[in-house]
Amino acid sequence: MEARSSFPVTSRTEVHRRPARASYDRAVAYSIFDEALVAHVAFSQDGQPFVLPTMFARLDDRLVLHAASKSRFATHLGSGASVCVSVTLLDGLVLARSAMHHSANYRSAVAFGSTVELTADADKLVALARLVDHVLPGRSLACRPPNALELKATRVFVLPLEEVSVKRRLGGPLDDAEDLALPYWAGIVPLAVRAGVPVPDPAQAPSVEEPSGLRAYERRTVNDPANGSAAVAREVQP
Repeated sequence: MEARSSFPVTSRTEVHRRPARASYDRAVAYSIFDEALVAHVAFSQDGQPFVLPTMFARLDDRLVLHAASKSRFATHLGSGASVCVSVTLLDGLVLARSAMHHSANYRSAVAFGSTVELTADADKLVALARLVDHVLPGRSLACRPPNALELKATRVFVLPLEEVSVKRRLGGPLDDAEDLALPYWAGIVPLAVRAGVPVPDPAQAPSVEEPSGLRAYERRTVNDPANGSAAVAREVQP
């Protein structure tokens, strides 16, 4: 069990720039994956690099990815070739007295590996439900599940989380001592993802009520992410 509490450091995951900001803790990485909404998947095909943004989800020790059946993305994932998946959470702007010390507080996670395709409809349905619930907990039970045609048109893959590293920055500006007396404001501007006012579909029947709590939706970390706390989206009742 101890071995699973952290990821092994490999040639692909070792952080060389600012290694003090690195972590290989599994709980910390999972909290970042669970809070992020968009992942960027990098791969190379015929010598041409690609980076595609995509919705994703974590399902236990795997990341769920999906693609249109005949897309370049699906073809690459299905080939077993390596990919790199990256997510970043921007927690704040760090304004310093010196231009060169401006920065950002962030949490990022990078995973390397090859995907495995889910071909059984039952497995695909579980994974796709997890994708929907990652965006809004409980939402898969408040909408129509994929039908046979939609399942056929969609390929679903999982990336085993085996090679993963985390990098993060916390805290205020790191100005040089001789700059501390300069007459420029310095500090942190916190950033977070929160909901605006929901806009109903004009084609929606008037009898359909807005889900309870939707206006309070946010993606947040319960406690300090440095402690590996789980990140959650506030649950909305259908």
